[in-house]
Amino acid sequence: MSRFLPLTIRFADGGSMVVSSIAEAKKALARAWKDKDAPAYVAAARLVDDALEGICRPAVAFAAFKKAAAEQGLLRPAAPSAALTMLDQLWSPGSKPDREPD
Repeated sequence: MSRFLPLTIRFADGGSMVVSSIAEAKKALARAWKDKDAPAYVAAARLVDDALEGICRPAVAFAAFKKAAAEQGLLRPAAPSAALTMLDQLWSPGSKPDREPD
């Protein structure tokens, strides 16, 4: 099964989960959401099931899951990667590159 960039979901009951696959999205959809009747949630649940059955592209289902989580305010921002943090430190104000760009 495809793996995606991890999403941290904070559920309505205060619990949280990292989701990076369709199987994990299915488990997350079974947990406490603010509104399981919301159109985006219903669509995500259907598309995740379809992806597990092989009749929907996993990327489409995962995007629908991410949209539903974002609409309900359950999606937590991801921390920047270690590489991005190092790059930010290199180019922070006051630091200079070893040489000027051509």
